[in-house]
Amino acid sequence: MTSPRIIENSPLARIARLKLGTRSVAMVLGNSIHLSGATKEEFLNDPYWVAHEMEHIRQFQEYGRLGFLWRYMVGWARHGYYNIPFEAQAREAGHRNAAQYAQGRPLPDPATMHQGPKAT
Repeated sequence: MTSPRIIENSPLARIARLKLGTRSVAMVLGNSIHLSGATKEEFLNDPYWVAHEMEHIRQFQEYGRLGFLWRYMVGWARHGYYNIPFEAQAREAGHRNAAQYAQGRPLPDPATMHQGPKAT
């Protein structure tokens, strides 16, 4: 897998951040991670968040652009954002795979990881 392109101050991610009502957001489109409300450095320093977004890249590769987006939007309509199956899988991958993205450092306390939207 090639390294993803990271785009700071993404207008697309800003729309998502405002819609979700959260301080910062990362969203994946293809092999790009779009950030709003967070810098590339902040993102890369949170191995749980990186692992979460890398799972979305894997999902994107598995299902293709249209397949991923269709399943994501249907999941949102049926289950709400927090319970989209792709989001649940990415949260699990964030915990399971964080050590791969810790850049040789010990994993930080999970309580310090990026806090995305919560279940309502």
